[in-house]
Amino acid sequence: MTGAGRYTLFGVYVSEPVYQELSDRIYEAAGVIDLESYFDPSESSLPAGDPGAEATDELLTAVVESFATLYDQADFEAANSVDSDSFVLVHLAGDPETVASARDLFRAAGTIQRADLRTVQTAILEAYLAGHSADAVDR
Repeated sequence: MTGAGRYTLFGVYVSEPVYQELSDRIYEAAGVIDLESYFDPSESSLPAGDPGAEATDELLTAVVESFATLYDQADFEAANSVDSDSFVLVHLAGDPETVASARDLFRAAGTIQRADLRTVQTAILEAYLAGHSADAVDR
């Protein structure tokens, strides 16, 4: 169980272009060079103070807070056309409650869209990245 001031990891599958943009944003915000391998997925939680964790927590919080708008803006058809072998698994850190909310929201969107999580996660995160400047992640 995570305590106060700790982060939980959340794995998302995204298309290569979304991964590149996400990686660039987190690099600008926290200096994380390789987002794909930055977090160790075998760790159940991360301590507060990790700059990469703080940056991805801010991003994940913003996505959860604006999920309904992002859902409306998301291009699910384009995300569905991505070759299933080209998705990248990336781990984001977030407050445990935020991570739980994100999981629930992505699953619900997948059910509504009748799409897999890769499609939904790519479409929603792409909508977020398209609508938010790099400064939105770098607070």
